[in-house]
Amino acid sequence: MSPTIPHGTAPASPDTGATPAVDADAAPGARPTLVARLAASVADPVLRILVGATLISRIGRGIFLTVTVLYFTLIVGLTPGEVAIVLAAASGAGVVASFAGGWLADRFSAKRLIILFTAIEGAALITYVFAADFVTALVIAVICGLFEQGANSTRSAIIARAFTGESRVHARAVLRTVTNVSIAVGSGLGALALALGTAEAYRGLILGAGVLYLLGLFQLVRLPARVDAPARAAVAEVVTATGSVDAAATAEAIESERRSWRSHSPWRDPRYLWLTALSAIFGMQFGVGELGVPLWITRETAAPEVLIAALLILNTIIVVVFQVPMSRGTHDLRVAGRVSAIAAWLMAGACLVYAASAGLPVGFAIAVLVIAATAHAFAEVLSQAGGWGLSFELADPVRAGTYQGVFGMGYSVGALAAPLVVNATAISHGISGWAVLAAIFLASGLGTWLIARRAAAVA
Repeated sequence: MSPTIPHGTAPASPDTGATPAVDADAAPGARPTLVARLAASVADPVLRILVGATLISRIGRGIFLTVTVLYFTLIVGLTPGEVAIVLAAASGAGVVASFAGGWLADRFSAKRLIILFTAIEGAALITYVFAADFVTALVIAVICGLFEQGANSTRSAIIARAFTGESRVHARAVLRTVTNVSIAVGSGLGALALALGTAEAYRGLILGAGVLYLLGLFQLVRLPARVDAPARAAVAEVVTATGSVDAAATAEAIESERRSWRSHSPWRDPRYLWLTALSAIFGMQFGVGELGVPLWITRETAAPEVLIAALLILNTIIVVVFQVPMSRGTHDLRVAGRVSAIAAWLMAGACLVYAASAGLPVGFAIAVLVIAATAHAFAEVLSQAGGWGLSFELADPVRAGTYQGVFGMGYSVGALAAPLVVNATAISHGISGWAVLAAIFLASGLGTWLIARRAAAVA
């Protein structure tokens, strides 16, 4: 979910000289066709490669997300408690891997890393068809969680290095849009297994999901070398006047270079750590949509359960249609702060409107929930756009990968905490719990706005 570019224009990457796609048949001054605008939005070769790989692999992800819980329970035979442990362990592994992926991308080839991580994840997904007990499923899930999040952080590092300014946020927005479309397609395919209900159908689709991940590698191998971090210059030996090596001075020079490298660490950047923490807190809005809203609808409202699927479709449509255009300009700190503040108010309002749906007649409950879900979806779009812009612009470019790894780790922690927080507030305490959630989202979003405002003032 992120920014676009002017109609018919694709800013060339300063490193590649990529030129905009042009509609040769368009009359001078005429509005470019839809095809021309779509082509222009992915004119950069690195973005085209990432879009191609994402389009393929995320279909596989959509398949897996649709069938995973029922596969574990109906086919593998796990209890609900065991399924919860498996999913929590995978999320916990992802927290560590989010940081590690970015950290490694500053030290090794990001291209080779994302190829390796994606290949391992795809192979691990395929091995799910052989899972027959809790321990096997747990081990596979941890491996998948590790390498999925490692690949995500490496991808963020690639974007940070391959693009600049608005084109970076634009790339994130395009990839987010493609991800949503692909997962929706994959979810539709996954529904085939649910309809058939046989072990063979489940295993066949999981096998297909893993194969799609591996097919994405054919795109990733085309990434250029410029996506890698510049090699750190070796410290030259210090030579005395007589031509011999001064070991003590050389050791001091090496240590000085190491101190300089460590000084660029995000762990020594309080502003960035605050941004990461606040973004992680606001990122719990995903948990509201995935857990809080479905449980609230089924337990506390008169709305039919089918509305849950309808609201998910509504969210996907809003993200796909609005993420790119509403992310435009968020590479500017002031704009990023402003959209973060708007997202804060929208999300706080959405929580209160969700709460208001309890006890209403069916028609009113449906209308209120649709209004809340719409505000929630736009809060998601704007918060993602603002967060991407700030995560890139406030990062130290010397260690762009590590900075993106820390930011991604924050989101992983937020995702891990979201079910607990949502359950402890809205689900356990009803309307008062929703009010607490609204205050949490408002405070975190306005905190992000404050960071952006202060950063812009000293920029």
